[in-house]
Amino acid sequence: MKTKKDIKREYKEREKIAGVFQVKNIANGKVLLGSSLNLHGPLNSHRFMLQIGSHRNKVLQQEWNEYGQDNFIFEILEVVEVKDEQSFNLNDELTLLEEMWLEKLQPFGDQGYNTSTKIRQA
Repeated sequence: MKTKKDIKREYKEREKIAGVFQVKNIANGKVLLGSSLNLHGPLNSHRFMLQIGSHRNKVLQQEWNEYGQDNFIFEILEVVEVKDEQSFNLNDELTLLEEMWLEKLQPFGDQGYNTSTKIRQA
């Protein structure tokens, strides 16, 4: 049987995936767009905060309560393809993806839950 220590070590050793994700309300099409250098953390965090009723985005939380969790999907939209080149910069690549998806989805106002173009999370 695995100890807590083993589980923590395995978690830390997991490959971190950088990219862009969304939390989408399939009932009305609104999205919360986000990005991270470690996608698994924020996706789990958003789901957890919504489930316990304390998400910092009040409109998203309100609609989660109204529509129910079955009307929301959490998905990775695109991951940064890590290149084995000296000039490769993960932050710069993620910034490009963020700009592209913000332009494509326009997740503000009636179309989304974002209140800022700063979508990167730890």
